[in-house]
Amino acid sequence: MSEASLDSWTLRLADADEVVVAIRDLPVGTVLATPDGPLAVRADVPRGHKLAVRDVAAGGRVHKYGQSIGRASVDITAGDHVHVHNLGMDEGSATHEIATVHTELAPPVGPARTFQGYRRADGSVGTRNYVGILTSVNCSASTARMIADRVTPLLAAYPHVDGVMALTHQSGCGLIPASTGGGVLQRTLHGYARHPNFGGLLVLGLGCEMVQVQSIVDTLPVRSDTIVESLTIQDEGGIRATVARGVAAIEAMLPLLDQRRREPAPVSELVLGLNCGGSDGYSGITANPALGYASDLLVAAGGTSVLAETPEIYGAEHLLTRRAVDGTVARALLERIDWWKSYAEAGGGSLDNNPSPGNKAGGLTTILEKSLGAVAKAGHADLSAVYQYAEPMTVRGMGFMDTPGYDPVSVTGLVAGGATVVCFTTGRGSVLGTRPAPTLKVATNTEMYTRMRDDMDLNAGRIVDGDATVAQVGQEIFERLIAVASGEQTASEELGLGQDEFVPWQLGVVT
Repeated sequence: MSEASLDSWTLRLADADEVVVAIRDLPVGTVLATPDGPLAVRADVPRGHKLAVRDVAAGGRVHKYGQSIGRASVDITAGDHVHVHNLGMDEGSATHEIATVHTELAPPVGPARTFQGYRRADGSVGTRNYVGILTSVNCSASTARMIADRVTPLLAAYPHVDGVMALTHQSGCGLIPASTGGGVLQRTLHGYARHPNFGGLLVLGLGCEMVQVQSIVDTLPVRSDTIVESLTIQDEGGIRATVARGVAAIEAMLPLLDQRRREPAPVSELVLGLNCGGSDGYSGITANPALGYASDLLVAAGGTSVLAETPEIYGAEHLLTRRAVDGTVARALLERIDWWKSYAEAGGGSLDNNPSPGNKAGGLTTILEKSLGAVAKAGHADLSAVYQYAEPMTVRGMGFMDTPGYDPVSVTGLVAGGATVVCFTTGRGSVLGTRPAPTLKVATNTEMYTRMRDDMDLNAGRIVDGDATVAQVGQEIFERLIAVASGEQTASEELGLGQDEFVPWQLGVVT
């Protein structure tokens, strides 16, 4: 078999790395030309997976991105496929520096960038004009969906209203409001009630639940211009009467909401949620660093960008603590990591149970490797704040929100915190979509983008293909985010996704 160049068939991410990433399938017996001589591939290496270019003795660390991604569980020989059969976890490989690295992002060049948004009376700027039917308890979920189904056909007469959505969940009763779980649910509901992408709101309950309708209404800002109605099924006389009353209440809102218009607003008013799911071996090479570039552009313009998914930064948190603006922010992040270790252990697991089977099929072996790629979504900006799940995100700059890695739960927390637009990267092909904050979907590789074209908005796989750079794709993401914030529909919006993806994090005792 003729030799091919190592550099043309693989990617080396740091000079000292013992592994490279295959950018095409490497069959056993393939011979690659390297500066040190020919390298024979000793086992099939699928694209996105790792090929050893140096020997590593059992117990030795294996590096990718210049960082440890685990320890060799057996002797690894140059030319081996490096994956779950010969690579295991590396506990305690990183040193947590505190607020030692600070990056001055270059200010934007040219005129200040703007988007077309809905300026709200409380000072926030929305990117959509939705009606939300927010349920206080699962007992009112079916009623909420009935109301939404009957209102939706009416929207054709109101082109400036983006839609109506029923926000239903599995909790609200049998839950102690003052408990940790009760607090998380209430923060989530309060955050959605205040969200600038809701111009109208119907808060709907049963009547006897622990989380009361009025407790949600009372959290709205004094200066709110959200049109609000509230109903309880018991007081209205049952489901049929409540549906009729709810439809009438929203029908009365629609002419007023349809009068609202977009107006120019600085991009500094955008709040961007950063998320990923169905990651693969290309995630940390293409889409995630490109999104990090876009995040830096937004932060440099005075905007807000927030990373999430605590279990999926585990093992890479040291890259964030050293970027913290101060020790308080860094320690807040480490406290959340410690909480998650205890939480996972109490549930009979551990944080290194991740990656998922799909992640592994895509080339990711350990949580360290996955996390190092996931953190790339945060670019290079300083870490300005750490938030609890669904906590209002009030500090400009790049922040972090404590959420699970499960995509719908994580994005629900970000939207509850105030994200007005979300960017989601995927390598395996996640079909997540969200409302009321639109989600821009970025594919990490061209093969999946082509196969799932109707679900994707942008292809970052062109970076590995050699057709674009990280900076070029990052600029494209930034421009698309501005367009989406101004009203351009995303693929998931065109498909009508987002109502069932409202999934608050459930914690605590249910009685």
